[in-house]
Amino acid sequence: MPDSPYQAPVPTDPEVSRPATKYQTTPYQMETMPPGIPYIVGNEAAERFSFYGMKAILTVFMVDYLRSGTGELATMSDEQAKFWVHTFVVAAYFFPLIGAIVSDWIFGKYRTILCLSVIYCLGHLALALDETRVGLAIGLGLIAVGTGAIKPCVSAHVGDQFGSRNNHLLTKVFGWFYLAINLGAFISTLLTPKLLEWYGPHVAFGVPGILMAIATVVFWMGRNRFVHIPPRGKTFLKDSFTGEGLRAILRLVPLYLFVAIFWCLFDQTASAWVLQARDMNQQVLGFTVNESMMQAWNPFFILLFVPLFTYGLYPAISRGWALTPLRKIGIGLFLAAVSFVISGWLQTRIDAGEPLHIMWQVLPYAVLTASEVMVSVTCLEFSYTQAPNAMKSVIMSIYLLSVALGNEITAVVNALIVTEDGGTRLPGATYYWFFAGLMFVAAVGFPFFAMVYRGRTYIQDEEQLSPQDQSRAIEEGIQGGTGG
Repeated sequence: MPDSPYQAPVPTDPEVSRPATKYQTTPYQMETMPPGIPYIVGNEAAERFSFYGMKAILTVFMVDYLRSGTGELATMSDEQAKFWVHTFVVAAYFFPLIGAIVSDWIFGKYRTILCLSVIYCLGHLALALDETRVGLAIGLGLIAVGTGAIKPCVSAHVGDQFGSRNNHLLTKVFGWFYLAINLGAFISTLLTPKLLEWYGPHVAFGVPGILMAIATVVFWMGRNRFVHIPPRGKTFLKDSFTGEGLRAILRLVPLYLFVAIFWCLFDQTASAWVLQARDMNQQVLGFTVNESMMQAWNPFFILLFVPLFTYGLYPAISRGWALTPLRKIGIGLFLAAVSFVISGWLQTRIDAGEPLHIMWQVLPYAVLTASEVMVSVTCLEFSYTQAPNAMKSVIMSIYLLSVALGNEITAVVNALIVTEDGGTRLPGATYYWFFAGLMFVAAVGFPFFAMVYRGRTYIQDEEQLSPQDQSRAIEEGIQGGTGG
């Protein structure tokens, strides 16, 4: 390992018209955690606080607080709110593709993340200052560009810090990464709804904006500790969309289509499940747990389940049955369907007129979170390892497009089910049965894909793993050929 985070200047790549960098441009030769990881994890915790805090109150803001230009209430219906919430998420998960191309082609991951974080902060500022549809549109637009474009760069930036000597720590650090996400989300989904209730939208949207500013500063502070993989210039486009790069994309796209259905269900915790909770008894030990706060159960269970699954459940199952990444994902898809079956059962009781207690929602949250650990955490690491070195960010962005596709399906369904008289074609529990059925169909089809998948594993400072490491990777299930 070098004595400082700097290395001697490298020659300028003629394909990339920029000066030689002063930063470390290859992974440190070390067997422990890279020095930049604490800054990335700290940045992610604050950034996710800002995003999930804003998202937690978005549906309630649209149906209860939205105003016209004259200051009068101009709220949306439930179906309109669900449509626009999921449309926003579509945009937030479409822009990763743009961010990945800009990052790997021109600016590099560090500069892309830093510059777009400023745009992200401006989006929060717009939401905090303007309670009208104009402020909502501007704020959500800027946030979608900012959060979306940095997403693939941040997750790929994590993997870039590791080389052949410490790549065995990737699973652990991606677990930390996910824990940071959910620690920030847990705190914000408890706090922000109460800020909205007590102080209104200006403060409720302003606090997440402050956390995003903190996230930006923390990331900047780590600049001299990071490994900065240089952009590849014009060769990036050729490497990414021809030859092995194109083959990697084509291998992974079917996986992401199945995973899109998972996101179609999962992100309804911010829309349909919030609206369901409004019709439940919200009193717990004399304290009012409003509908938006129930979303905190998801990050809370993540904080419990990630270490439980990683160090307990997975090793226990693997002693009798090789629990490969694709097998984890397949199990997770079935669990997602079960969570919506439970929600449908709860809605049936609500439709029957019971004063059903809000804590009943803890059960579907627990099941859906177990599904998330097996699908999302696994897919994040699997996508990085299956991406050729020249296109880590692009593969991450294509994975994130599965989130956009899932939310687009939800948005379209909510637009199509509205009747001419303002009613719905999927009333009450029928809405949940529909999505549970959709998820079951995807879950049943997934094992057939897993049985035929064949992939390759790539680490940043090697073109490909050595034959010995490839064999070990296959045995451990890193490669998808054993995932059936």
